[in-house]
Amino acid sequence: MTRPQAFIFDLNGTMIDDMQYHSAAWFSILNDDLKAGLTREEVDRQMYGKNEELLDRVFGKGRFTPLELAEISKKKELSYQAAFRPHLQLIQGLPALLEKAKEDRVAMAIGSAAIPFNIDFVLDNLYIRPYFSAIVSAADVTISKPDPETFTKAANILKVPPDTCIVFEDAPQGVEAAFRAGMRAVVLTTMHEKEEFDRYPNVIRFIKDYTDPSLDELFI
Repeated sequence: MTRPQAFIFDLNGTMIDDMQYHSAAWFSILNDDLKAGLTREEVDRQMYGKNEELLDRVFGKGRFTPLELAEISKKKELSYQAAFRPHLQLIQGLPALLEKAKEDRVAMAIGSAAIPFNIDFVLDNLYIRPYFSAIVSAADVTISKPDPETFTKAANILKVPPDTCIVFEDAPQGVEAAFRAGMRAVVLTTMHEKEEFDRYPNVIRFIKDYTDPSLDELFI
């Protein structure tokens, strides 16, 4: 395997194990506020892409005005942050991986469908912003994952070829985006089972967290 020039990290479920908090916040908003009548499993299946895209999928495009979409999104993120803040920490082993990548001059970026408000919440409260030379958020792309724009834009900012990038992801849509961008992927099994990624030939390994010794091979 060619030694990577860059690591691109998804955020939620990949750097922090917070997806259950997003799920709880969306479940409350969609059912208590918006009366969607969804089960928790149905909510979880919709949790990818931009907040506006999620609401369009559930209620149909045009159901809400841009202002209403923004207000719903803000209420959801404030609820999520309030619940998750006491538990905010990087997934085990990630601090050491970030430091090793920095020492080995592997460029690093964040490529996430999260809004800047949530990315800043993580980077600034955990003091890890200096590790990342590029941050691509929901605000920076036209279409979210599985469209490859998030990852190709990150590679362009880092000035590295796509095939030299390793993407760290936890969701099939993100792995598909990496595949379409021409990038290999390491999958965190925080939210999905290995079988859900069977169709993606770009997955090079599955890990529970960043203490997995197989990650040392990325630096050889």
